Amino acid sequence: MYRVDMLFSVVANAGGGSHSFAEAFFVSRRSDGSIEYLGSGVTWLLLAMSIGAIGMMIYMFLANRKPSVVPSALIEEIEKRIKKKDFRSIVELTSEDQTYLGKILHAAFREAKFGFPAMMRALEQTADELATARLRRIEMLNVVGQVSPMIGLFGTVYGMILAFGAIVASGGSADPVALAGGIGTALTTTFWGLVVAIPALSGYAVLRNKIDELTVEATIVAEDVLNHFRPRKTSTTKTGGSSQSELSKQTLETTAT
Repeated sequence: MYRVDMLFSVVANAGGGSHSFAEAFFVSRRSDGSIEYLGSGVTWLLLAMSIGAIGMMIYMFLANRKPSVVPSALIEEIEKRIKKKDFRSIVELTSEDQTYLGKILHAAFREAKFGFPAMMRALEQTADELATARLRRIEMLNVVGQVSPMIGLFGTVYGMILAFGAIVASGGSADPVALAGGIGTALTTTFWGLVVAIPALSGYAVLRNKIDELTVEATIVAEDVLNHFRPRKTSTTKTGGSSQSELSKQTLETTAT
């Protein structure tokens, strides 16, 4: 117990006792009380990365909510217009919709003049491109999570160099106060490196799984919508085939106008 109290006393009183223990988490100091700029710079760099990662996670969670990927209102409206055979308005509706589902449906409807297989290909291609774009946006969280421990390790090594430098300067019998600055820098940068990495990597994993889930759900919903226009056999052309031909006709008219 005595040794623990002495350790906290040494760290708290490093630099003449005029600096608090909490300050050691934000500012690195030398044994004489002066600021260690490189160690403090690493700490503040990690703090800035932490703030940026948290802000990015909040933004990405808001941007990848279900209403912005698979909006139920859009699905209901499309189903109503399909029942009315108002295909032109469906094309116009999806062209104005900026959600993931609206974009992949509009890409499919633009290919209606080339037949149902072309619509499905356009749907799948656009879905892959948009899903990849969403995953690419959150990749920065993975980069931050991977790099921040390395930056913390840099600070750790630098702090240990300072500590061993103090031992060498004292001829092998350095005062604990002289070692406190370097050791404090090493531990503080390691601490902040982990503080940045753990939330960033956790947020990246959660967002990646969420994006995968929502984009797959949107693609399935879009395929269900397109199945209303799948050509039927010859015997049922009047019921099913008419939807495909009528959609093609109205799409061509919409494109022309």
